Amino acid sequence: MIDDFGLHIGRAMGWPPMAGRAAAVLMLSEAPMTMADLQDALEASKGSMSEMTRLLVESGTVRRFKPPGSRQYVYEWRDDAWAGCLQHQLDATTDLLALAESAHARGAGLPGRQQERLREMHEYYTFMVRSLEALLGQYKASR
Repeated sequence: MIDDFGLHIGRAMGWPPMAGRAAAVLMLSEAPMTMADLQDALEASKGSMSEMTRLLVESGTVRRFKPPGSRQYVYEWRDDAWAGCLQHQLDATTDLLALAESAHARGAGLPGRQQERLREMHEYYTFMVRSLEALLGQYKASR
């Protein structure tokens, strides 16, 4: 199952296979795991695990925290991981919409074909942001 996650979730999310494997280990873990726990479970280097956990935290699926009284960070699969993942996609798409808006405004002096491409980019990201916002709202309401 761990390797299946590494291959399929990793590919679907645009992650390296090791990130998908780390996601699977954390999803199936009963308790938060330290970096050393993850390294042992996946037979991975500290550098690789550091990079993969950072990617998972940034994607909204994993939470990094220090338990009370501990000096070590631990990682756990978020209870709202899939909503977090969708929120991450929405945030990234919103950033691209801001780029599209800026480019569209600055491209007014470009030839018609280039202006059309910028307009289409703006329309696409406007559509995507609206759609992702609605999808995230529907998903949260269904939970």
